[in-house]
This record gives sequence, C-alpha cells and structure tokens, in this order.
Amino acid sequence: MTQTAQAKILVFDSGVGGLSILQALQQALPACEYIYASDNGAFPYGTKSAAFLIERVHNVLQALIEKKQPDLIVVACNTASTLVLPRIRQHFSIPIVGVVPAIKPAARQSKTKVIGLLGTPGTVDRPYTQELINEFASDCEVIRVGSTELVTLAEQFLRGGTVPSETLRRILKPLFDKQQLDTIVLACTHFPLIKKQLINASPRPFNWVDSGDAIARRVSSLLQHQLSAKLPCKGGQNTAIFTLPKNDIDLLQNTLQELSLTHIDYIHLPGAN
Repeated sequence: MTQTAQAKILVFDSGVGGLSILQALQQALPACEYIYASDNGAFPYGTKSAAFLIERVHNVLQALIEKKQPDLIVVACNTASTLVLPRIRQHFSIPIVGVVPAIKPAARQSKTKVIGLLGTPGTVDRPYTQELINEFASDCEVIRVGSTELVTLAEQFLRGGTVPSETLRRILKPLFDKQQLDTIVLACTHFPLIKKQLINASPRPFNWVDSGDAIARRVSSLLQHQLSAKLPCKGGQNTAIFTLPKNDIDLLQNTLQELSLTHIDYIHLPGAN
C-alpha cells in the first residue's frame, strides 16, 4: 500500500446507508483511517425540507471537522448530495466527494433504454437529478420510485430485522410492471445494503447499478493528486460517530465491527425537530 492511500476519511450519512460506500472505500483503500458519521438525530433526510437539510448538513459537518480533522469528506447520501454540495464546498476547504444517482453508467449499460430510478422521494424529484437525466440519459425512459419505507427497512435489517419480499414487491411494483425495464439505479446508499433481498424479490433479472465503486475510484484519485502533502496516515482507530445516543445503536455493533469501526463516539447537536 502506497503512502497516497493513507489518509483520514470521513464518510457521512443520515443513517447507516453510507456503510455501503464505506465498504467500497475500505476494499479499495484499506490503509486509510475511517470515521463513519451518522446524523441519526435528524434521520431520515428524505422527508426533510431543502432549507432544513442545507443548514443541518453544514452544521453537522462543521462539528465533525472540528472534532476529527479529516483529510477528505464523502457525503455518502444521495438526498444530501443532490442538494447541499455547493454550500459545503464553498464553506469548507477540505476536498468533498458527493454521492449522486448513478444515472450515467445505468444509461450506458441499459440495452432497452428503459431504466428505473429507485431513491428517496427527495432524490428522485430533485432538479439536480433531472439535470443528470437530461445530460446522461436523454435517450432513455426513466421510471422513478421514491420510497422512505425502503430506507427504514434497510436500517432495520442492519439491526437484525427482516426484509419481507412482499413489501419489496409492493414498493418496486412500478418498476417490475414495466416489461422493457432492464436496469435499476440504486439512488440511495441504503439500498445496496439490501441488494440481495431486492434481487430475490424481483420477478426477473435486472442490472442493479450503484455508486460505490465509482466513489472509491474518485477518492483514490483525489488522494493521489491533491492530498499527498498531508500524508502519511495520522493513525488512530476507525470510529463511528452519531449525533444522538439511541438504544438501537447497540443493535449495530456486529455490523460496525465487521467494518472495523471499533470505537463509538457522539457529537451533540440540536435534534431534527
């Protein structure tokens, strides 16, 4: 492992969805130190107003930067990334990588040119998402499904819960009913966490596309070209940080341990209400 892979990376999400991005980063850059931050005090982001999210994400990241001093931030949340990136990039000098719907690779891979966009209600209706469709999938028919319930199911799954196939089929019915559809964009970082269940609930094979590998490549490139002066790694254990102490965090222990997040910490911020 080269020096350029050894940096302190903050991965941020409203809940545990960003763990899918963290997993891709750890596979590509195992020598880095990772801080995984969940704004569980304001979860879920998909139901919040744009004004609330812009202010909230800025404040949470400000507190996290002061506490942990990361070299690079990954906003591992489609809902936040499609809204807040201009604001936070203007205010923070640290390189920031956003996670946006993988519409470009999906459009390239689709043979029928009919693709599904599965995300939170906020993400699928965001003007930024429409701009991605206009630029990269103008030759495709895009079927949109926005679901907050699916986010909650993924959260429960990582805490030991089950994901009923009949519930998934009900949520994804508009996609499954479109016979020409061959590719589905997982436009929420929570959804790759239950990809196996989504596949098992599907009536036919689909090409499932998410952003994990692309984000890992982007971070690797930034470490190579922009951060070499700050390296090697500062050392320290991988940490999971939450904005609100909750009993259900204990249910995440096994998942966090599997991702080498061996320490749990908190930052204190006003709640979502």
